[in-house]
Amino acid sequence: MSGRLDILRPDWRDRVAAAADWLRGRGFTAPTGLVLGSGLGNFVDALDDVESVDYGEIPGFTTTSVAEHKGRLVAGLAGGRSVLVMQGRLHPYEGLPLDELLLPTAVLAGLDVTTAVITNAAGGLNLHFVPGDLMVIRDHLDMHFDDPLRGLLAPEAETGRAGRPYRLYDPDLAQLMREAGAATDVPLHVGVYGSMWGPAYETKAEIGMLRRAGCDSVGMSTAPEVALLHVLGVKVAGLSCITNPAREVGQPELSHGDVVEVGMMVRDRMARLLLAFLPRLDD
Repeated sequence: MSGRLDILRPDWRDRVAAAADWLRGRGFTAPTGLVLGSGLGNFVDALDDVESVDYGEIPGFTTTSVAEHKGRLVAGLAGGRSVLVMQGRLHPYEGLPLDELLLPTAVLAGLDVTTAVITNAAGGLNLHFVPGDLMVIRDHLDMHFDDPLRGLLAPEAETGRAGRPYRLYDPDLAQLMREAGAATDVPLHVGVYGSMWGPAYETKAEIGMLRRAGCDSVGMSTAPEVALLHVLGVKVAGLSCITNPAREVGQPELSHGDVVEVGMMVRDRMARLLLAFLPRLDD
């Protein structure tokens, strides 16, 4: 078991360790983890030597409740590299306590993952973005207005966080992602992701606020997961699939089905990008 879990609150650490030990005993371990957002789950079709387990079978896991989030952990090879893929995620708006919401993320860190790629479906705040664009996340603005790790870390770890630099997204991984995009003719933007509660889509006033705060895309996930991975010593690359334009005036009606449809449209391009990116990583 990775010593990085020692910084977790003891009772939560035990729950994370129980799930990680259960998965490790079934061969689920890899240097790289991926979390797939809405409509992006079919990346697993590009993997070789696939093994999977439903979240409901893993001790302590909560099953997903959102359409198009299958709720299973998949192990396989991507471009010859061993990966663990969360095909579906939990969201803050599902009303779960943080120890349940973030348990799968902590378990990834406990399965020897040193690098994680966090993907999401997002609205495009940047006026130059169109549906189907991909954006490398260089930073995020967490609009939950709460510390997602409060109460999950051991007291000494909480104290150690004070005053530390908070560079959540690894710039070297972002550069590798851009190089993979150039090599595969997949255009990439770079920008800031705004993480909101949901499940309702943003009002026009909220869109204006986020745009003026410097956000280029907006969604309902990612920030809590990335905060935990950062504290646990996992390097993170973030990738948003832009599913719709977000307009302050004349915003079209949007449904989850629309988000999924664009995710399905771009999934082959995203798979091509990730299959070029993952072999560039060092263990």
